[in-house]
Amino acid sequence: MIFGMFRRSGNERVIQRLHGDIVAAVRQPSLYVDYGVDDTFEGRFELLALCATLVVRRLAALPAPASELSQELTDRVFSELDAAMRELGVGDLAVPKRLKKFASAFLGRRNAYDGALSAQSIDQLTTALARNVYGIEDVEGAARAARLARYAFACEAALGEVSLEAFLSGSASFPKPEAIE
Repeated sequence: MIFGMFRRSGNERVIQRLHGDIVAAVRQPSLYVDYGVDDTFEGRFELLALCATLVVRRLAALPAPASELSQELTDRVFSELDAAMRELGVGDLAVPKRLKKFASAFLGRRNAYDGALSAQSIDQLTTALARNVYGIEDVEGAARAARLARYAFACEAALGEVSLEAFLSGSASFPKPEAIE
């Protein structure tokens, strides 16, 4: 992963734009106000993991060079997490340890979300989101997680309409979270 940060690619603008689209989706105020996601570094990480998983899943379904874009996008997510931790004042010695922890969490979440989305199981996704995003098992947390799961399925449907050419020249479009009841 570390060597990917030093590699230059012809896809740099595409990756920058896709990462920007994911970050814009994560920063939608409704996700924090209406959905009840904690507006903390960890809360934003949880949404970043969800939105990045959705884009990576779509890229995995597309022909080459989509798999290359997927890896470069994942590398960008982690290089930006590294930079964000340093901006927040995390010490140079602690950043690699925390980054390793976040990488493990990201991969675990990606596997859980991917499995639930592949199975088209809103219950399975709701359970994973309740555990990961809300950290609770109560009724209120389950209701918020169920809404977030419906939003994730709406995002997957919207991204499913995006062709490789659109990814290369356009952007990843996420629906507005307020539109999900």
